[in-house]
Amino acid sequence: MRARTLADLSAPLLALRLLGAEFGHLPAPTVEVSPIYPERLELTFHDDFAAFEAWREALNIHPDSVVHRVQTGGQTGVLRVHAAFAGAELELIGYAKVPAASPVLAGSGAVS
Repeated sequence: MRARTLADLSAPLLALRLLGAEFGHLPAPTVEVSPIYPERLELTFHDDFAAFEAWREALNIHPDSVVHRVQTGGQTGVLRVHAAFAGAELELIGYAKVPAASPVLAGSGAVS
């Protein structure tokens, strides 16, 4: 269903207002409300899994609910979780660079 008016976005906008009032001390996410998904509030964290985790914990979302993926040829980690909050579908998304593997030099391993 596509929203026709701003009033059709009332669920995610109310959720955003409540999140701002209750969790204003947490790191600021990128916020998206879209008429394409009028019930969804999306909070995105770029290059900051710690901010994602702070919000997940504050919202009491179980860690087992988080889906982890890697994209961009293994260079970007993505954390994603869905939850309900104040009548809205809440989606938290975190992106961070995957550290490059350090090369192991020949002969540098432990010897038994």
